[in-house]
Amino acid sequence: MKITNTHSLMSTIVAGILLLSGCNSGKTGQTVGGEISKPRVIVTSDGEIDDECSLVRFLLYANEWNIEGIVTSSSQYHWHGHKWAGDDWMEPTLKAYAEVYPNLVKHDPDYPTPEYLRQHCFLGNVALEGEMDSITAGSQHIVKILLDETDNRPIWLQAWGGTNTIARALKTIEEEYPEKMKAVADKMRFFFIWEQDSTYQAYIRPHWGKFNIKTVISDQFEAIAYRWKMVQPEEMQQYYEEAWMKENILQGHGPLCSSYKAHENGDFRSEGDSPAFLHTINVGLRNLENPSWGGWGGRYVKVRENTYLDPVPVEGYQYPEGRWYGENGWGRCSLRPGSTATEEERRIYFKPMWRWSKAMQNDFAARADWCVKSYEEANHAPIVVLAHEADLMASAGETLELSAEGTSDPDGDKLAYNWWQYVEAGSYKGKIDLRNSSDVKSFIQIPADARTGDTIHVICEVSDDGEPQLTRYQRVVITVR
Repeated sequence: MKITNTHSLMSTIVAGILLLSGCNSGKTGQTVGGEISKPRVIVTSDGEIDDECSLVRFLLYANEWNIEGIVTSSSQYHWHGHKWAGDDWMEPTLKAYAEVYPNLVKHDPDYPTPEYLRQHCFLGNVALEGEMDSITAGSQHIVKILLDETDNRPIWLQAWGGTNTIARALKTIEEEYPEKMKAVADKMRFFFIWEQDSTYQAYIRPHWGKFNIKTVISDQFEAIAYRWKMVQPEEMQQYYEEAWMKENILQGHGPLCSSYKAHENGDFRSEGDSPAFLHTINVGLRNLENPSWGGWGGRYVKVRENTYLDPVPVEGYQYPEGRWYGENGWGRCSLRPGSTATEEERRIYFKPMWRWSKAMQNDFAARADWCVKSYEEANHAPIVVLAHEADLMASAGETLELSAEGTSDPDGDKLAYNWWQYVEAGSYKGKIDLRNSSDVKSFIQIPADARTGDTIHVICEVSDDGEPQLTRYQRVVITVR
């Protein structure tokens, strides 16, 4: 597609130069830690009302991925005949996307066409909760994508509902192509919003666990689910309340955003499934390299095998051996009447999600603007680069200069810098001295008590002064010699 906007052209040229020079640009096509910065994704969804909300946001970010499939599945909450949204529940949202697509491509030509999306939507296993006996169009499409040997890039399989259609696809591969199981497993990544049926524990883990597939199972999603008012701190709640939602999303932003199923008063309702794809948006936080590093989709710790669950801030806490879901997820249980969890424990538990609320919601608002505004009228995120490697080595007591020189903004906006230590992500838990933390260059002194092998994570956070204000990042990981 021809780029006619000068800002778009300059951004494309800058991104290309950075990619060729190896700088940590965070732009499409860059490989970071073995992961491509424009991930391949397959979504499976049970069509719950919050899935419908998540789908709107997902489509606004459709330019960020290679979308290999959107498959309707079932869950413990929704299946044929039980609170079912209909086999064609996505159609109104896809129709609304088609109406705003001509404007979205003014901001990024990588948005997939409406025809492409429709061709990649399939009906999976929906007859019953956890049903995985039937071979369906959805399961067969997943098989086709996983067996495609012309593209071995990593692919994130997301379960917004149950894992049963994914399980059916993997069982087909095991039965018909057992010799290809390892090759398939090597390129799979899982992100599940709870285990909303039993098929991960009953089939996937016993039959595919030997391949050590990176698996994230989230309970932190409650921060942006139905009970968000019990989780989001007071200073963040404004970004989910009626006034903000009406002004920035629901009104005057075209048919896709007006289809968003907020509460009747305009309050944010729920996007419990969005962390599954927020995790794969490359905003510069490098969380695809390691879920324990944290990003817009939360932060997770390895609990067993190659499986990452939510870090529970309770000393001596024992994770369940089996399913991580509504009956035992620590966060969900902490919000129930009679819970003994303290307010501080809940704050810590959900912080890996809510800490990004302002930036994430402002970004949502900017994408909503893209539906109706020209490139010149809308805002676009800064392009943050580092003037050095993203991974550094240093000795205890040594001072390092960190630099984001070369960072730019496609709209020419003024930029504000904030360097900060992501304590939870590093193994060194002490406080570090970051000088000139609001400048393009900052200086860090490695503490004298840091030990060989300790890691320190420093985030370079850059925000523009556009409307709405947009933020991007780069992460520096320092390993002590």
